[in-house]
Amino acid sequence: MPKSDSSEMRRFLDVLLKHGNFTRAAKDLYISQPYLTQSIRNVEKELGITIINREVTPLRLTTAGRTYYQYLTALENEKDHFNKQIRQYTHANQQVIRLGVLSSLGYYLLPLFLPAFLKVHPTTKIELTEDIAARNEQRVLHGELDFWIGQNPETIAPGLESYDRGRDGYYAIIPNTVKWYQPHQPFINPGALLLNDLLQAPLVLSPHGSSIRRQVDYLLQKHSVTPNIVIESTNTATITKLATAGLGVTFLPDSVHTPPDPERYNILPLPQALMSLNYFIAFPAEHSLNKVEKDLVTIFLTQLEADLAQSSTIS
Repeated sequence: MPKSDSSEMRRFLDVLLKHGNFTRAAKDLYISQPYLTQSIRNVEKELGITIINREVTPLRLTTAGRTYYQYLTALENEKDHFNKQIRQYTHANQQVIRLGVLSSLGYYLLPLFLPAFLKVHPTTKIELTEDIAARNEQRVLHGELDFWIGQNPETIAPGLESYDRGRDGYYAIIPNTVKWYQPHQPFINPGALLLNDLLQAPLVLSPHGSSIRRQVDYLLQKHSVTPNIVIESTNTATITKLATAGLGVTFLPDSVHTPPDPERYNILPLPQALMSLNYFIAFPAEHSLNKVEKDLVTIFLTQLEADLAQSSTIS
């Protein structure tokens, strides 16, 4: 591998690709254009490849250049992972909490409790991993995460201890592109549609491994329906936008607010006995929580309970 600094070269390439021009990139980097040009030529000489396609405007990576860029990215990710792992030893006086959550779930839950927690423990560092539930669960089991925030604690693996607080309902979005849509109706009475029919509509869903998908899959199996899944996304905001734009029916928790728009879609509230979720925070059962970690759990539970109580009052 080339002797050049990988972080510096990654930064050089990022800025060069942004501007598509050596002169503008060098100005943005506060270095001379000859220095930037020579730095990249040195790497090309060491590797025996051409990284930049100089025959096109704006400048682009060659096929070999893309492979090199992917290597730099992987190397930086590896360094970052190492630094996070080693920080607990080099900063012994600073508490680091590694927290896993699905990005769309974190969008709702993290603002509820993290500001309050960090106000009490301002020197604590939170390292966030945003991924689907199944992978975050494995990270906690393997010691790569300290805590995992999810939905429906009855599904978590043995070896984890969890605390939960507050049950949330679900609703379905029924766009005007499916035959069960009812014109000019913002909301549909839950008894007005058969769930079996709704499940046979085109569906926009989260992927396997998410808590919402597990519940939908259970309903599909219970009603012996082979689903017509148009698209899957790990991002709840994307799912919501696609459903309201007419791509298909989806199911969302009440915490994901969708304003009524009866000309484009109906909102169908679902009974909690049919679909519901219960937010939890989990950690390895053999781990004894210190005071900071106990405060994290307590603040998570109390802030969530207060928000759910407020939501129930408003609705």
